[in-house]
Amino acid sequence: MEHAVEATLTVNGAKVTRRIQPRVHLVDFLREELGLTGSHIGCEHGVCGACTVRVNGEIVRGCLMLAVQADGCTVETIEGLSDSQELARLQKAFHEHNAFQCGFCTPAMLMAAQDLLLHKKSPSRDEIRAHISGNYCRCTGYQAIVDAIESVIGK
Repeated sequence: MEHAVEATLTVNGAKVTRRIQPRVHLVDFLREELGLTGSHIGCEHGVCGACTVRVNGEIVRGCLMLAVQADGCTVETIEGLSDSQELARLQKAFHEHNAFQCGFCTPAMLMAAQDLLLHKKSPSRDEIRAHISGNYCRCTGYQAIVDAIESVIGK
């Protein structure tokens, strides 16, 4: 039997200390322990991107990172980025361009889009497509998502 490890991380601005089983993935910890269900569990292999969160300013796959690895880290989820209004322009653009249908991929798409815009001021459509290519969407065909991201460039 594995022994729980105490870990302290800052999640969406709040310091959290918990005893965590070493095998628990970050996305499972966020969803089950903290009730932050905006990051979804899809493939559990890091392929679909549904579990995307930001750790120390970089987007990561929450299903590929163990929660205990986040000890001492700052973790931001879609809930935190939405509450802080960081994603307001993108959320509005996704709504205006109908860049979501079922909504399952939307939180991770927004996080990937925001990551791109933080690192590149004027990405091309090809660069947008490349950056979100690690996030699967089965509903939209990506055109509206790319249009939405493109619409906020330079604003």
